[in-house]
Amino acid sequence: MIIDIVRSNFKIIIFGFVFTFFSSIGQSFFIGLFNSDIRQELNITNAEFGSIYGIATLCSSLALIWAGKKIDDLKLVNYSLLVIIFLSLASLFFSFVNGIILLAMGIFFLRLSGQGLMAHTASVATSRFFNRSRGKALSFIWVGMSFGEFLLPIIIVYLLTFIYWRDLWQGFSLLIILLLPIFTYLTVKEISIFSRENKNGKNGNKVIDSIKSWTRREVLKDFKFYSILPAMLASSFIITGIVINQTFIIESKDWGKFSMAQSFMVYSILTVVTLFFSGLLVDKFTSKKVFPFLNVPLLFSLIVLAIFDHPYTAFVFMGLMGISNGLTNVLMISFWAEIYGVNYLGSIKALTGSFMVFSTALATAVFGILIDLGYSIENIAIFCSIYIALSIIVVLIFQRNYKPVLQNKT
Repeated sequence: MIIDIVRSNFKIIIFGFVFTFFSSIGQSFFIGLFNSDIRQELNITNAEFGSIYGIATLCSSLALIWAGKKIDDLKLVNYSLLVIIFLSLASLFFSFVNGIILLAMGIFFLRLSGQGLMAHTASVATSRFFNRSRGKALSFIWVGMSFGEFLLPIIIVYLLTFIYWRDLWQGFSLLIILLLPIFTYLTVKEISIFSRENKNGKNGNKVIDSIKSWTRREVLKDFKFYSILPAMLASSFIITGIVINQTFIIESKDWGKFSMAQSFMVYSILTVVTLFFSGLLVDKFTSKKVFPFLNVPLLFSLIVLAIFDHPYTAFVFMGLMGISNGLTNVLMISFWAEIYGVNYLGSIKALTGSFMVFSTALATAVFGILIDLGYSIENIAIFCSIYIALSIIVVLIFQRNYKPVLQNKT
């Protein structure tokens, strides 16, 4: 079954995979690899870098609301080419940053084009194209992100030993603009908003969702949307807070300096495993039924972090976070498509994506403030556990309301 899906719809799946992989260039884990080189050259502190990063990320989340909506108005191939050009120029611009203002602008461009629009384009295109096998398809494309998390840190750290960091960013820019436009044209030039999967590998308009497609304005007026938000934002907020402050965690727990780096491999592996497993669950039971379990692994992860101090704990709590990360990547875009339709999915995903990017910016500030106030990582883990538990309760209370409105009822 899974092999048939890949064969019959290979182009759109490989398109999504490559776009999520290249979205790594705007992700925190990737930009963070250049943290020390940038701070040393610009003579700024960790706190200053973190503040600049948070502000730029916040601004990118707001810009994503407008830029992400345009995927509903343009042909997919044209929109994708614009995003590619933007990411290439952002990478080139970043190689020339020589002060705080330019650094803020560079991070803003990378976060918006990479983390924001590249991932947005891949997930919206895939979720809109697939109907029967949406969960499995999304699980395939998000492996691209996990592949980037697993492979790129090793490669970049190695390259930085003999290549100047600015030269690397210029290389990224050149690679993107030479490779991705041709690839995009060959894979999605015929894909439109009305394209749907077909068991025989042909695209047509026969498989059209029977549910009403909500506009972004209608979604913002829907009460169930706000009952979903706390659970949806938990993973991006908490995982970002953990990753950004991993040095603090290592020092607090008295772990070895390589413990977190090694545990990231477990995080990536379990994310990939969960991507495929959750895709199967979504297609069999629907996102609505799986959604209440979204943050349960993350809750257990924080409990482990709060209670245990052994170095092997890093592998356990990071692995559990990887499971929730995999669930989030597949569930959220599929969930919006199930209850709000696909015609305005770009607008809705841009809105929710901006919330998630905003939560990552907020995490850097909140975690930093709590640490500066003297709270231990155990205290912070407990606070986050309470938040997750409350968000799960809210979802369970409103779960019966998470259902689509049929076209013939409107």
